[in-house]
Amino acid sequence: MSKLNQLFRERIGMLISAPVTLAKMDEILEQTAAAIPFENLCTLSGDLNELNEDNLVEKIIQRNEGGLCYDLNGILYLFLKENGLDVQLICGSVYVPDFNGFSPTGRTHAAILLNDAGKRYLVDTGFGGNLPLRPVPMDGTEISSPNGDFRIKQHNSEFGDYILEMKLKYKDSDWRIGYAFDSREPVGNVSDLSEMKKIITEHPQSPFNKKPLLTRVTVDGSMVLTETSFTKWTEDGIKKEEIDSERFKGLAKEFYNIELK
Repeated sequence: MSKLNQLFRERIGMLISAPVTLAKMDEILEQTAAAIPFENLCTLSGDLNELNEDNLVEKIIQRNEGGLCYDLNGILYLFLKENGLDVQLICGSVYVPDFNGFSPTGRTHAAILLNDAGKRYLVDTGFGGNLPLRPVPMDGTEISSPNGDFRIKQHNSEFGDYILEMKLKYKDSDWRIGYAFDSREPVGNVSDLSEMKKIITEHPQSPFNKKPLLTRVTVDGSMVLTETSFTKWTEDGIKKEEIDSERFKGLAKEFYNIELK
């Protein structure tokens, strides 16, 4: 068993002997989401290290950090590939309701396509609080997960040939667009996402290079931590707490297992 395979399993609490199959993907995605937070602390530090297996293992496993879409889906892609699954990396553009359009940073969302027994699925563990926590069938079938309902529609746009739609639990009363993506132009390997990382780190309209943001999705709900607030969505509703910098550090440690200096 490779180092990546063993270490990734340990990081998400998965048995060394557990098989990695489509049938196991629900469990793998839930464990990954619970263990590895979506966070931008590395981006704020200006880190432009190339995305490759060694750097991802060091960041996410050895330093016990989280990351953004290209980090999280990058390492999951390598893990799934290592275990014999037919996977491809793809790029997309996130829909931003405030802009009433797609992100001005362009195709800066990375996700995974999984091919299994002639069917295709979208797999994504790097979409912040919007994680499907399930493989989403490309044929339009709606799926329900602990985080809400998800479906994929064929839709041609400048950003691709499909869109992911979602109706998040405790948040949305109706369907909305998550992102557009292109299934026709897969990314060759993880290092090809380095340009995406550079844009997210440096673009003036990047949502991730200004203030700390830490997100986690669990089977019970989701939570978002910023420097000034901590918000939790559960079946009991929304709880938002205004916080100071000391409380921020404490919550980062307690809920995200991240030590801040």
